[in-house]
Amino acid sequence: MDTKEVNSASTPLIISDGCCVHFGNAPALESVNFSINKGKKVAVVGPNGGGKSTLFNAIAGLIPLTEGSLTIKGKSPEDAKGTVSYVPQKDLMNWNFPLSVKQVVEMGLTNRNTISIFKRKKINKKIEEALESVGLLQKINENIKSLSGGQLQRVLIARALAQDSDILLLDEAFSAVDVGAQEDIMQLINNINLDGKTILIATHDVNNLEDKFDEVLCLNKHCCAYGDPSEVLTPEVVEEMYGSHSNLLNNLHLPNSNKND
Repeated sequence: MDTKEVNSASTPLIISDGCCVHFGNAPALESVNFSINKGKKVAVVGPNGGGKSTLFNAIAGLIPLTEGSLTIKGKSPEDAKGTVSYVPQKDLMNWNFPLSVKQVVEMGLTNRNTISIFKRKKINKKIEEALESVGLLQKINENIKSLSGGQLQRVLIARALAQDSDILLLDEAFSAVDVGAQEDIMQLINNINLDGKTILIATHDVNNLEDKFDEVLCLNKHCCAYGDPSEVLTPEVVEEMYGSHSNLLNNLHLPNSNKND
């Protein structure tokens, strides 16, 4: 292996260096610093309004930075299009249209302007493979309105997988689904991760993250902490994220809690 290959393997996949995003005069992200290596499974946690969705939109190249830099494989998010697939919150999407499961997954291809490149047979095969990977091939022709919350989330993941990207962003993947569906989605995410994809999941659940994720990014407009959940998710960091509301999290299992001291 030559030097270039070694350097490429050791360079973080995503690097945020002083990343700032403002909406008018209001800061949404302030001087956020972190680096994520290829193949990591990362939980992004923090309060409502803490910047989780803003960060995902910035990584996906949907909103510009006002200061700092954000690179993916050494490129700006705008120049790294096709490297990132983004599954936004289900509640932010309009499901009033009479769409089939197949049509929803195909959106992942048309958004990348590949519809004119792939022949229809190849498009259909890619859709079928994505749905099979999430266990919903049998639902391919059903209306999305007939799906449960967990099934709809898996269809959205299939849409992202059809894009063959290296990075998968999931915004509140576990919201509005029951515990059983959450476990199914987590198992699916683990399987996707085993295929070498880097996965970032925004979640409000800070309980037992060390059992589910390689790393955690604690966000409250700024980066409160980043690293191994068993090392960085301390009561002090939780308080920095949630402020006066951190007392509501007293019953959580935190790896560095000193409650029993």
